[in-house]
Amino acid sequence: MSDSHFDLIIIGAGPGGYVAAIRAAQLGLKTACIEKRGTLGGTCLNVGCIPSKALLHSSEKFEETRDHLAEHGVKVGKVELDLDTLMARKDKVVDGLTKGIAGLFKKNKVTSITGSARIARAGEVVVSADGKDTSYTADNILIATGSEVAPLPGVEIDEDRIVSSTGALSLDKVPKHLVVVGGGYIGLEMGSVWRRLGSKVTVVEFLDAIVPNMDGEVGKAMHKTLAKQGMEFKLGTKVTGAKSTKTKVALTVEPAAGGDAETIDCDIVLVSIGRVPFTANLGLAEAGVEMDGRGVIQVDGNFKTNVDGIYAIGDVIPGPMLAHKAEEEGIACVERLAGQATHINYDAIPSVVYTWPEAASVGKTEEQLKDAGIAYNKGNFPFMANSRARANGDAEGFVKILADAATDEVLGVHIIGPDAGTMIAELALAMEFGASSEDIARTCHAHPTLNEAVKEAALAVEGAPIHM
Repeated sequence: MSDSHFDLIIIGAGPGGYVAAIRAAQLGLKTACIEKRGTLGGTCLNVGCIPSKALLHSSEKFEETRDHLAEHGVKVGKVELDLDTLMARKDKVVDGLTKGIAGLFKKNKVTSITGSARIARAGEVVVSADGKDTSYTADNILIATGSEVAPLPGVEIDEDRIVSSTGALSLDKVPKHLVVVGGGYIGLEMGSVWRRLGSKVTVVEFLDAIVPNMDGEVGKAMHKTLAKQGMEFKLGTKVTGAKSTKTKVALTVEPAAGGDAETIDCDIVLVSIGRVPFTANLGLAEAGVEMDGRGVIQVDGNFKTNVDGIYAIGDVIPGPMLAHKAEEEGIACVERLAGQATHINYDAIPSVVYTWPEAASVGKTEEQLKDAGIAYNKGNFPFMANSRARANGDAEGFVKILADAATDEVLGVHIIGPDAGTMIAELALAMEFGASSEDIARTCHAHPTLNEAVKEAALAVEGAPIHM
């Protein structure tokens, strides 16, 4: 077999692509992974999940030291922000993790290729780098190119005054006034970072609620909590234009339902209205790969496109754009290529908003169950009644469990509160194994822990919580 032929070529080295590459190599497939960036890890590791979480954590520590340590009996002097050091730490975290993937590729004998990939035909990929085109062939091609920032008509992102989430990760000073366009998880997370560091933050959302895909009760609680922290919201509002100077931006907005326009003057505008699949310039149309009008690749239950030998996973196919979804799909896809039987339970894939308190969800929302006409029982338990949350001084939020009224099978769980993103894993596991709320209620939970709120919420499904 030549050095330019592979059992599998993967286009994209984000979470879906690099995980698929490693698993494929473990299964004995000669694998190459093509990435146009100079570093591996895709959007997630380079300009997404990882740097944003590093900034969230650092900004949490800054705010805690400035505003909350005194109530624990910890006295500090004047608290000052060193933004350069904060940003350098973020960059160091990113650098270490991206180099770690390169090490994993080497360990597992995955061939890493840098350049822009284009599918010439089924079984052939052309990579452009340094003005040179190189052709590679493969028995199978897997598209894992992820997504990119969705554009906002009338507002041009320049990554200076009008930024995407990428630009918001690297501002050189704290804006006096940051306007976030979009009330989804990315905008709320980045808005939280800069609010903690000293910005006035205004969120402009077209719909009448933030995080509209989450359970409505959780969304309302998050709105209330973030507003109490100082974040301002303009819901049911659309952006119609933006004019920027060297120092300011004038953002024009008006009611989504129609009405008088107004201008919001600010220092920075963050455009965060969602993401779209990165499928342009990959040669997909020329190869005959079926896509919808938004560039979403259509696949069957084995992640196969309509073209033999071409597969796709992650943000480029239907479903939520989540790094861990892409990872699961990447592993499942290559395991099926290797002849193994695999399964993904899409109802057990959690989602998390990493504000503070965090919000986490798995399974169906209460609104979805109502729309589907499914009878259910509900159990809620507040962190205010949880001893560990009270001891930590961090008791906002609740756990909400939705169970089938006839079988008691857990259909959905929604948490807003401290460490919700970690706590949700217990519920995802429960749903993966088809647990009932009684199964959770009868599982011994260590005391005192935040997870006792999960047990109590499960007890509440049958109207029998102990501590409420």
